[in-house]
Amino acid sequence: MKRPVLATLLLVLPAIVLGCDADTPRRASTLVENARVAMGSELRLTAEGADEASALAAFDAVFREFDRLESLMSVWREGSDIARLNGAAGDHPIAISPEVHEVLQIARQVSEETGGVFDITFGALTGLWKFDHDQDNVVPDQDLVRRRLPLVNHRDLVLDPTAGTAFLRRTGMRVNLGGIGKGYAVDRAAVMLRERGLRDFMIQAGGDLYVAGQRGNRPWRLGIRDPRGPADKSFATIELSDGTLSTSGDYERYFISDGRRYHHILDLRSGEPARLCRSVTIVTSKAVLADALAKAVFILGPTAGLELIERLPAVEGVIVSAQNQIVVSSGLKGRLALVAPPTDAP
Repeated sequence: MKRPVLATLLLVLPAIVLGCDADTPRRASTLVENARVAMGSELRLTAEGADEASALAAFDAVFREFDRLESLMSVWREGSDIARLNGAAGDHPIAISPEVHEVLQIARQVSEETGGVFDITFGALTGLWKFDHDQDNVVPDQDLVRRRLPLVNHRDLVLDPTAGTAFLRRTGMRVNLGGIGKGYAVDRAAVMLRERGLRDFMIQAGGDLYVAGQRGNRPWRLGIRDPRGPADKSFATIELSDGTLSTSGDYERYFISDGRRYHHILDLRSGEPARLCRSVTIVTSKAVLADALAKAVFILGPTAGLELIERLPAVEGVIVSAQNQIVVSSGLKGRLALVAPPTDAP
């Protein structure tokens, strides 16, 4: 039985949309769409059956909110809460916004639940492994990586909710919200769109996706990307309404050296890219939770990762292992439709 751990997280506020079957009647509807780059990836918003002017105005509000949150959470923007937190590591606490405090608190709880496999202080490895705009396709010296690993420890992040401050205890520590911040922003966007009267909509930000209501006369049908196939190929589909789907894989930010794939999801126990999965998709109610858990399960691998999924309430998942095997959690059996076996390639 799944135990009610992380219940507090559930209170906190890439897939491909596929068409319905040809023989399924659909009510006439109009789709309104808009997309921009936000938080390093495409943010695509879709609403069905909505007034175009109202929907586009709501979308603009969401785009502005993503920009605002990025200005608080980015490690690249000078003066952001996270940049200031990292700059003061080992010296003094800094005042942070309520939003950043909330994300840090959620991240710390997920870290505890996953035994530190998910840990936002992985930023201490910044400058060694490079998979962002600075990607250089170089495998770093492992002695340098090992010397940095002691600086990765979520328990050395001190949060004071009364004072509204955060503090990293040791010089050289760095927080990076790349594994959770986008999910938080997606949840905020869903609240905003509902507040503005939209009922049937989709929010897609890179590998994080939230759908509300229906597409036509049925839930939204979403595809899960084949981790070794072309970007538009899915190996499975699932119908979802009022829920989130987040995928982490080794196929977006990676390079291959001496026949070995190196990617951005690091196993912080070794300091190297995790090797046990090709992709992990988490299905639950909150994008912030799905975003973080997808990384944790990817690192844990099919066996321990499935055990984590099965013990968490209202969390399901699909894993493609390093051996190209598909592992499906109990709550998705009968809901997940396999389209074709995933492509098998290094």
